[in-house]
Amino acid sequence: MIRTVKAFDLKDQRILMRVDFNVPFDNGCIMDELRIHATLPTIRYCLDAGASVVLMSHFGRPGGKENSEHSLIPIGEALAGMLEMPIKFSDDCISQDAIDTSIGLKPGEIHLLQNLRFHPGEVLNDSEYSELLSRHGRVFINDAFATIHRAHASNVGVTKYFKNRGIGFLIEKEINQLERLMKKPKRPLVVILGGAKIGSKLKLIEQLLDKTDTILLAGGMAFTFLSATGSTIGGSLLEETMLSIAKSVLNNAHSRGIRLILPKDVYCGKSTVDSNPIGPMAINEIPNEMMGLDIGPRTIELFTNALNDAETVFWNGPVGMYELPGYESGSKQLAILLAKMKEKGKTVIIGGGDTASAINKFGLSNEMSHISTGGGASLEILSGNSLPALQSLEI
Repeated sequence: MIRTVKAFDLKDQRILMRVDFNVPFDNGCIMDELRIHATLPTIRYCLDAGASVVLMSHFGRPGGKENSEHSLIPIGEALAGMLEMPIKFSDDCISQDAIDTSIGLKPGEIHLLQNLRFHPGEVLNDSEYSELLSRHGRVFINDAFATIHRAHASNVGVTKYFKNRGIGFLIEKEINQLERLMKKPKRPLVVILGGAKIGSKLKLIEQLLDKTDTILLAGGMAFTFLSATGSTIGGSLLEETMLSIAKSVLNNAHSRGIRLILPKDVYCGKSTVDSNPIGPMAINEIPNEMMGLDIGPRTIELFTNALNDAETVFWNGPVGMYELPGYESGSKQLAILLAKMKEKGKTVIIGGGDTASAINKFGLSNEMSHISTGGGASLEILSGNSLPALQSLEI
């Protein structure tokens, strides 16, 4: 059994809370605040219950060394603005000064620790580092959904030092949404899978063959499936080592009566930095020196027709290089279509990661049923894999 934050008497308690403030950052600005906003309900609940809160998070990949580019100070400033209250900050998450600051907190106060990954012990799940982190609180609450598939010190190592440990509202909501999707989705269920590589989504595809009605494949990964059908794909991304697996997936889908729909046309570029799209081109007409970087109008029409009767849609992975000027059209048109479907009462779940970033870029973050804060974590749950951070919270 895993307890939620509501299971504890929090009055006068000091909560050590693992959150995920690993947000997109560019030129000193936070590009997407979704993950910060998603933690606010749990933070506010603890404060309202009379607790003090110590927040810890990683940010980027500083490689176990202090790096000003990966400081949590700007994120702490943004959080203080959202909560409309001052926040204490420590520039070393395991220093004695930081621990003393946490111990001295009064009910209703917040203390944000510096980037956990400034120390190598975080990723290594080092026991000494975990023990030092545990000194910051008396109750441990994990609300960092995007990291629950990682066995790190701040979400696995620390838990053995807490009798009172559980999850926050974000993790509870994410798990409920994704488990409902896999166990009792309203049918027909249509799944859109994009992104570059097959490997990260292979187990999910295999799981979905037992649960979905239609799978729409796009993005870079689609070209390996297209090649497996005998199509020529020019210079598009091809994982040759995955061809036999792609053929097996196609055959399994066909034998089970599941529609697995691949792109018919694409917009092309000479490389993944070429911002001058050419096309649309039919799949078999892509020149050898060009690569498909976004789906074309015939594919949009094909996907739209497949989505028309859907009651539930799950989307993980952009269908093109939306971040590159000229190649966002396919993902944007799909996002607009899904927003309209949600308006009509359909369930639309976005599987986090780049897909969530794309939805945010298009200004449609509030138009979906649920946007996951963790792409990798959501894939692990839907693929049926174990989640170390959740296992460590079992009592």
